[in-house]
Amino acid sequence: MTIIPKIVSINGSERDGNTADVLRYAATVAERRGAQWDFIDLREMRMQRCGPCGDCNDRALPCAQTDDVPIAVSKMIAADGIVFAAPVHGFGTASLMQTFIERAGVGYLRFDRPLSNKVAGVISVARRYSGGEVWAQLTVNALLNRMIVVGSGFPCEVQALHKGDAHKDDEGLTNVGRMVERMIDMIFLLAEHRELTGKETLSVGDRNERVGLPLNELQEHL
Repeated sequence: MTIIPKIVSINGSERDGNTADVLRYAATVAERRGAQWDFIDLREMRMQRCGPCGDCNDRALPCAQTDDVPIAVSKMIAADGIVFAAPVHGFGTASLMQTFIERAGVGYLRFDRPLSNKVAGVISVARRYSGGEVWAQLTVNALLNRMIVVGSGFPCEVQALHKGDAHKDDEGLTNVGRMVERMIDMIFLLAEHRELTGKETLSVGDRNERVGLPLNELQEHL
């Protein structure tokens, strides 16, 4: 069986800086393994914040906002693996990534969890502080979407302040490279399992998380 792993990275930084450099490095690792790598830079997207409607838990339709978020979601659904990467801003996740998590998660992904059993990797970029907290938040988001999180043995935290500093963190980049290698290995293992058994590796359980809305009602609108 021959497959070409497809990985998409989500860059939550407002700048073409260290986070972008780390993802470009990760892409070179993936491409050496024959994988396809696609970049989604949130700074280049038309993305509105969550609006005042407040009916996300009740509506059976995807988000009513009209911007580029559904395009990004469709790329994630088509991929085998997704890397979430964001810098630390104000001791927390950069606002672009936070907005995307809210818009994509509540507006599109909660209907039937289409990212289930896709392979996830997480990278945080920080001067020194709160890298672990941002890494943990993005990891929990991947788990919420029932993804299979693959690490390097350590959280992938790259230390950088000024533009270009990410290239100097040898240990951080080593962890990033190892994570990408293991993501590709896992993608191959999952594909082999599906080929042999015709089934997903892990059960995803009840996909309907809309309280009070039966699954068949949701499916009529999807």
